[in-house]
Amino acid sequence: MAGWLTNSSLTNYSTELRRRVDFTFGVAYGDNTLKTKETLAELINADERILKDPEPFIGLSKLGDSSVNFVVRVWVESGDYWSVFFDMNENVYNKFNEVGLTIPFPQMDVHLHQ
Repeated sequence: MAGWLTNSSLTNYSTELRRRVDFTFGVAYGDNTLKTKETLAELINADERILKDPEPFIGLSKLGDSSVNFVVRVWVESGDYWSVFFDMNENVYNKFNEVGLTIPFPQMDVHLHQ
């Protein structure tokens, strides 16, 4: 049991020159998926810290219980990782509201039968 650590490795990604920032953004069922992707692309293109190569990725990743989820993957210089992470979350929240996309919250319907 003591030998299990000898075969593993640890990668400190903060020492890499570039890092990938992964996001998941959810919109309400019924919201336009093309509009969602276009809005996300607009925000990515507006941020000069996000690298063009490798190319950013936007895809519909999951039909969740309360939302339609999109994954966004962008590459940045390591020093920009956290500022891009926090800024993008805030920018998406504000822009979705501005363009009429709804960020849903988890909810459950309960039906009582007598």
